[in-house]
Amino acid sequence: MLTYEKERKDLLAASMEILNSNMVMGTWGNISCRVEEKMMLITPSGMDYRTLTPADMVLLDFNLQVMEGHLRPSIESSLHRNIYQKRERVKAIVHVHSNFASVYAVAGKTIPVILEETAQVIGHPIEVAPYAHCGTQELATVVAENLGRKRAILLANHGLVGVGRNLADAMRVCYIAEKTAMIAFWASQLGSVNILSPHQIKELQGALKDYGQK
Repeated sequence: MLTYEKERKDLLAASMEILNSNMVMGTWGNISCRVEEKMMLITPSGMDYRTLTPADMVLLDFNLQVMEGHLRPSIESSLHRNIYQKRERVKAIVHVHSNFASVYAVAGKTIPVILEETAQVIGHPIEVAPYAHCGTQELATVVAENLGRKRAILLANHGLVGVGRNLADAMRVCYIAEKTAMIAFWASQLGSVNILSPHQIKELQGALKDYGQK
């Protein structure tokens, strides 16, 4: 009997969500969640999301050894592992190739903080990590180092990585990053793009504490 049944189901649901929301196409992108201090579940490599089952999610330790699973794990497993090693509080990582975020990644441009929700949920401009070939340890090192303590980062000529306290949180980071990139791009066609200041970002993050039901 496989372990972490709930986490496997949640990972599959998140995988279907990024496919159905056009954040990825085909077999691209990958998602993981931390299940122990030094263990993670991750999507398998090169599989059509629509064919996956919870049992197809691969359980890895931080030496990237398969603990449970009959499929090869994502080629970006080392990228996920490196982020988890540097960020103890990160519990989920979502890597997508959404259109407007990818535009910024290809252009080598930072996605600015222009929306209140960007300020509140992400809280920083989304910068571009230097280019490294997909699936390599070089990419894993570059992304983890450039992400630092931030919530999202662009991979040059590649896509977007968002991290969070759980899968829903990491997904929200990716959705808002993509929306921000889209609006910033179209606003630039009209003229100027008004960027929120660090002071405004801090104020908005403070206001979020009083949002919603108590």
